[in-house]
Parts: sequence; structure tokens; C-alpha cells
Amino acid sequence: MDTPRVAAPTASAVGRFFSGAGLLLRGLGLYARNPRLMLLGILPALITGALFLAAFATLAYFVDDLAALVTPFADDWSATARNLVRVMAGLALLGIGGLVGVLTFTAVTLVVGDPFYEKISERVEQRYGGTPGEVEVPFWSSLRRSVADSLRLVAISVLIGLPLFAAGFIPVVGQTVVPVVGAVVGGWFLALELVGAPFYRRGMRLPDRRQVLRADLPTSLGFGVAVFVCFLIPLGAVLIMPAAVAGAALLTRRLLGQPVQEVHP
Repeated sequence: MDTPRVAAPTASAVGRFFSGAGLLLRGLGLYARNPRLMLLGILPALITGALFLAAFATLAYFVDDLAALVTPFADDWSATARNLVRVMAGLALLGIGGLVGVLTFTAVTLVVGDPFYEKISERVEQRYGGTPGEVEVPFWSSLRRSVADSLRLVAISVLIGLPLFAAGFIPVVGQTVVPVVGAVVGGWFLALELVGAPFYRRGMRLPDRRQVLRADLPTSLGFGVAVFVCFLIPLGAVLIMPAAVAGAALLTRRLLGQPVQEVHP
């Protein structure tokens, strides 16, 4: 396969970051103006969201017991020191649970709703002039690749999440720097997952996605972090997921230097 053509960034890094975040807003606008897109996208996210909300609620319910389980070294400490370290452990567990939960939610929802989100992504691209160099990808082949790539991304995110969990025990840093790093890491993996469909239509796989997104990292992170933050809001993942798919189509076009002005309003 030829090396993907990547658009050369022109604005400052900060400007590109906010421009990337703005693509989610544009996706939300497209989604809100098209009731059919809303109906196509909300059902898979609603089903998956209910399951993941129940899982996170279970984690929150048992977080005190889990915090004690992972801090046996504190059993003989004074009550104040023991409670402090276990509060930090609990916060770290909830943080890593949220990070992995958001990424896994996206992966599972994209697989469950693959036909729906593929249709949303296609319709968005049609409004902007279609998909240059479109490749016909059979449904089962696309689904198999999507599952394999999503599993790979989730596995990597868990491996990165483990040191973040450990860093959560560090006073102050664990409650300030670590959440920011978690949002950046989560945003990167979300962006990689969400652009899967438009990249597949161009015959491009996961390594191509990494290369293209890294070429304009601020824009990619701006989009991904905006999605990540919205997904942390109660019911945000369910309501925003179709808009994120639409925004990911726009992100793909921008990063590849393709038009992002509507020709079919």
C-alpha cells in the first residue's frame, strides 16, 4: 500500500487542538440536524451504555473492599494513614476503571453498531464530496478487522493504565496530573478507534491510522480528548457516540487534506 498522504498542519498546536475539538461540535450539529442519523446511532450506544453503567456502578459499590485488597501493606498502619492510602487507592481504581470503561465502551459499541455507524460515517462523507479512493469492504471482513483492531487498542490501553493506577497513589500528583494524562491517553485511543470506519473505506488499516493521526497530533488529541470528556458525563457516551462517529469522519478528511465544506447540505 502507498504511504498515506497527510495534510501539512498550518496553525499553532493550541489552535489545532481546539480545531480538533470543534470537529466533535460539527459532528454533533450534523447529527442533530438529521433525525434518521440519531435513530441509527443511539440504539447500539444505549444498549452498551446500560451494561457499562451497571459495571461501573458495581465497581463504585465495591471500591472500598477493592482498595483494601490492593493495599494489604497498610493493614497495620494507623487508622489515619491507612484510610488516606485507601482513599487514594479507591480514587485510582475508579480512575483506571473510567479510562478502561470509556475505551472498552467505544470498542464494544462500534462492534455492536457497526452497520449503523458505518452508514452514519458514509452519509457524512457524502455531504462533503464522498470518499476518495473508496474500497469495497465486505461486511464480515470489516467486522473481523474492527474487532481485532479494537481488542488490540483496548489491550494496549490497559497496559498503559496500569502505571497510571500506580501513579494514583502519589499524593497530589495522583489526583491532578494523572487524570490529565489519563484524558490525553484516553483521547488518543478514542480517536484511533473512532476513525476506523472512514480509514477502512480507503483501504487503510491501524498502522496507517497511527501514522496519519500522529502527523497532526494536536488536532487528533483535541478531537479525542473532547470525546473522552463528554463520555465521562452521565449518559454522555450514549448521546454523543453517533456525533463522535460523524466527527471522526470529518477528522479523517481534515487529516488527509480532503474537503470539509459541505457540498450536499
